[in-house]
Amino acid sequence: MEPPSSRPEEPPSWEDLYKINLMPSELFLKFRKELQGLRVGVNLELYNEPTNDYHAKLVLKPLCPERKWKFIYEPLHQEVRVQSKKIPVTRFLNLQVGVGHNFQMNAIGWKWKLTSCLGGDGVSRIRNKTTLGLSPGIDFRFGWRADFVLPEVTGALGTEEPLFNMSSGRLEASLDRVEAIVTHSDYL
Repeated sequence: MEPPSSRPEEPPSWEDLYKINLMPSELFLKFRKELQGLRVGVNLELYNEPTNDYHAKLVLKPLCPERKWKFIYEPLHQEVRVQSKKIPVTRFLNLQVGVGHNFQMNAIGWKWKLTSCLGGDGVSRIRNKTTLGLSPGIDFRFGWRADFVLPEVTGALGTEEPLFNMSSGRLEASLDRVEAIVTHSDYL
């Protein structure tokens, strides 16, 4: 066994433990019009990282609260899709399925996706969206995530380990997406 080190470890700096990134990697501008029980939307989506990219989408979905689907047309990618809404499998796990056609490749296919607001690689993660209503018909939605390791206090007596030891934990938070949503409704 190695003897315990005679000099204490240098504690990590606050910059190493807590990182908050407020520069979003996705910027969306959504225009919506509500017509006869349907919401028609035009989405302009700008992606900053990892590559600079943009998408334009035409979205059609029912307004009813129990809606089950949405139709998406992407003219730049020459693709149409019908997607289900996220179906809760458990309290924190959702399933989404869809079928689509790519006109450029003349291909039809289907996709499925399991998502969760929790998870990560050995780290606890929370992902969420927060909506801020600026005025009737104008909303901002922020997609954010927080990866964290909770603080830990340990100790020992009669061993080589210290009597008291504390790990400060770690937090990496980021604002991943900012959406500006403009909705025109006959009810506004």
